[in-house]
Amino acid sequence: MLSLTDIRRLLADRQPCQMTIGARRHAAVAMVLRDATRGPEILFIERARHASDPWSGDLGFPGGKIEAGDEEPRRAAERETLEEIGFDLQQANYLGRLDDLAGAHLPVVISCFVYETGQTGAFTLSEEVAEVFWVPLHTLLDPGRHRLTTVFFKGEQFQRPAIDLRGPDRTVLWGITYRLVCQFLQILGFEASRCAAADNRQG
Repeated sequence: MLSLTDIRRLLADRQPCQMTIGARRHAAVAMVLRDATRGPEILFIERARHASDPWSGDLGFPGGKIEAGDEEPRRAAERETLEEIGFDLQQANYLGRLDDLAGAHLPVVISCFVYETGQTGAFTLSEEVAEVFWVPLHTLLDPGRHRLTTVFFKGEQFQRPAIDLRGPDRTVLWGITYRLVCQFLQILGFEASRCAAADNRQG
C-alpha cells in the first residue's frame, strides 16, 4: 500500500490539465488526506438534503462555487471547506491539483486540490453538510466495492458506476467525485480497470 510520502512524491511535480471555463460555472473542492493505522485515508462529506441543491444527499468533497472575490480556485476550495466543515486548509499541507473535470448534467467545471492533514478531531458542520467521514485508501481499491448502480438526478434515473463506501443501504459515491477519485487512483498507479466505467459521461 502506498504511503503519504509516496503520494506527496507523485503529486509534487505533476502538471494538471486546466479546462477553459467559458460560460460554465466554476467550482472548487478539496481532497483531504490523513495518515492512519490502516494507511492513508480520504475525507468525504454527505451533503444535507435540500430541494434547491442538485447534489442533495450525495457524497463528495467539501467545496463549492467560486465567488467573484476569490483570487483563484484553490482559495475558493479553502474558503468553502472552512465554511462547510470548519476546517482551515491553510493549516494543512498542500500536495497538488488534479485535472479539471466537466459535469455531464450541469454546465460546471470542477477543480480539485489535494491536502494532507493530521486532523483527528471533530468538525463543525454547516447546514449544507449532514456528515463527515474518513475512508481508507484500501477501501477505494477493493474491486468488490465498485459496481454499476441506479442513481437519480434532477428527476431522471441513470445507471452509473459507483463505489460502495459504507455498506448496504447507504448512499454510494458516484458522479463527478467518483471520477475525481478514479483519476487520483490512476495517478497513484493503480489499474484503470478499477474504475473501468469512469469516463466523461459521468458527473
